[in-house]
Amino acid sequence: MDDVLISGALAGFGIAMPVGAVTVMIVTLSAQTSLRTGLAGAMGTATADGLYALIAALTGAALAGLLQPVAQPMRWTAAVVLLALAAKGLADAVRRSLDAGSVQRVEEKRPLNVYLQFLGLTVLNPLTIVYFSTLVLALRNDDWPAMGGLLFVVAAFAASASWQVLIAVGGALVGRVLTSDRGRLGTALIGNGVIIFLAVRLMLSG
Repeated sequence: MDDVLISGALAGFGIAMPVGAVTVMIVTLSAQTSLRTGLAGAMGTATADGLYALIAALTGAALAGLLQPVAQPMRWTAAVVLLALAAKGLADAVRRSLDAGSVQRVEEKRPLNVYLQFLGLTVLNPLTIVYFSTLVLALRNDDWPAMGGLLFVVAAFAASASWQVLIAVGGALVGRVLTSDRGRLGTALIGNGVIIFLAVRLMLSG
């Protein structure tokens, strides 16, 4: 059982730790709004990782093979969504810098909406299911207990969630340090600029 939990945890950290556009978005969101909002986004991303881990544990490589033909369209869709979100983030940041009273409105983002947004955005990454499917096939053996697949999924979700929460907390700490209007504008410009760069790289990959 310990081997299954360790394997799941390593898988969860492995998919969550590389810095991508969603990671940058969580940091920027926490810095620009609030920790609660950032945590909502973090849990949305972790939920998507958990769902993909569950599908991988149940289907093995079957679904990964089915997704291969549509992997490129899914990457393009994810890139377009990222570009749209980054553009909106930049526009909102500039508007807030010109109108100090609008800063308070940023705090009113509904956590549920943010959670669903990040869940949907993370689900658009077809490489996640391929990653988890490969790991499940490579790690599964006869020594796994009857509930080994479920334990793997739980451990993977917990690992991903803990890392995403750490990222959100880090973003909130940055936000607390950069409390001035100019500081908030700077974090928005840098964060959304990185998101645009990563989205373009995603479009050019594959």
